Amino acid sequence: MNKDEASGNWKQLKGKFKEKWGKLTDDDLTVVEGKRDQLVGKIQERYGYGKEQAEKELGEWETHNNHRF
Repeated sequence: MNKDEASGNWKQLKGKFKEKWGKLTDDDLTVVEGKRDQLVGKIQERYGYGKEQAEKELGEWETHNNHRF
């Protein structure tokens, strides 16, 4: 996958993340830019979750969407 394809995929994923976690901002997702651990941290921050809860929700989302970071 080249850089343009990766960028396009990330743009699609950002929309899906915002559907699931509407409190995440565009800035949050720009900072995360494909880094799973940072996404978990942003979910924790915006929703007041512990790390385990954020990891669980993201894991379930990944399974449901056939996507893994």
